Amino acid sequence: MAKKMLKGGVLLILMVCFSLMQAPELAAQSKRGAPAEGTVRIGSQTWASANLNVATFRNGDTIPEARTNEEWVAAGQSGSPAWCYYNNDPKNGPVYGKLYNWFAVNDPRGLAPAGWSIPAAADWAQLAVFLGGPDAAGTKMKSTTRWTEGYSGSDESGFNGLPGGYRVENGIFLNLGSIATWWSATEGKSGTALDHYLGQRGSLGRSNNNRQRGESVRCIKKQE
Repeated sequence: MAKKMLKGGVLLILMVCFSLMQAPELAAQSKRGAPAEGTVRIGSQTWASANLNVATFRNGDTIPEARTNEEWVAAGQSGSPAWCYYNNDPKNGPVYGKLYNWFAVNDPRGLAPAGWSIPAAADWAQLAVFLGGPDAAGTKMKSTTRWTEGYSGSDESGFNGLPGGYRVENGIFLNLGSIATWWSATEGKSGTALDHYLGQRGSLGRSNNNRQRGESVRCIKKQE
């Protein structure tokens, strides 16, 4: 009996030590806003089920927060990465995540957490095809709450597309509650990048927008 109790005590100590060794890594992941909120499998793709909400790059470097319109404009004009909360209100972070300009999305230090990536336009196209095409995909991707009355979706895909709005080049915030828009990793025409959006209709749209805009980011799991 004593030997069993001794073995049990040693095992318990080892388990505690292992947990303590893992704690810093888990805390760092949580601080970075890794998709701990959950994932969703849609077809052959694994998506994060919440928008990105990190303030550091993958290597640990800080991403500057641009609160004032002047700070936002300056970051965009210089091609520097920046993020903000919608209306600069931290309460929007846990719900909608952060808004990033495309210079943060494309930064070589890596915006997405380890094991994840920023989806390219082709990834969004694959998602739309699996959900029945762009015209049908939107309703299946939109969340069931927080949309302007009458424009919620079914969220049958589990994507949980929330209408987080965006920030235009001059720093003005627009369309919280009526538009969800996400950057892709794909460059567009000169000075633009491709994004994908959900509006009041039930479709998934695609557009070219200025890289200085602030938009949501949704990560996709890297293929093995």
